[in-house]
Amino acid sequence: MASTIRMRAVANGDTTVVQALVQHPMDSGFVKDSNGHLIPPHYIEVVAFEHAGKAVFTAFWGPAVAKDPYIKFDFKGAKKGDDLTISWVDNKGQSDSLVGKVT
Repeated sequence: MASTIRMRAVANGDTTVVQALVQHPMDSGFVKDSNGHLIPPHYIEVVAFEHAGKAVFTAFWGPAVAKDPYIKFDFKGAKKGDDLTISWVDNKGQSDSLVGKVT
């Protein structure tokens, strides 16, 4: 299965700017399908980024986050060529992760 995550991390001086896009339906449980039935809730609960074994960004989400969420943040301490790991877990126990390089 192809990854649901696209990530880019660019080191610029002592700051690394991270951008990530996660493909996920992020269904709230309050929307109805074309037959009028509620679509069950299905959303990401935790997104985490790690660099050198340490958490650099963690988000705890709920059903109010939009479909295919986009994340952008920056942190200090990474160098070009370092690994950056993103992972997520949703309310149904599904998950994905990706290890990318800082450029």
